[in-house]
Amino acid sequence: MAKSTRPARAEPFFWLLFTAGGGVSAFLFPAHIVILGIAWAAGWLPDDALSYDRIVGLVQNPLTKLYLFVLVVLPLFHAAHRIRYGIRHELRVEENKHVVASACYGAAFVGTALTASILLRI
Repeated sequence: MAKSTRPARAEPFFWLLFTAGGGVSAFLFPAHIVILGIAWAAGWLPDDALSYDRIVGLVQNPLTKLYLFVLVVLPLFHAAHRIRYGIRHELRVEENKHVVASACYGAAFVGTALTASILLRI
């Protein structure tokens, strides 16, 4: 009997997370770098723009929490998918591919849980 070559059921879900994480990394990270690393450091923003009270008030907003969750979690899954495929296809590790996948995605899920718990406590 021939072995089926159809992808695993979860594979499209992880490719979706990989793509979304790449988009977040490509578009949102540079915006944060410009705002925090360039504009604030150069003095283009008001002095109290990044004050503690203002940032805490901003982070307590549910939409900001959702934004921060997406900003942290999707790149974790992007990295997990990239590392998994790098180990599997570039290093040609086939004998323990389920262990590698479990470790990569498990780390991303742990990061997701930690991010959610931190944001829910704020």
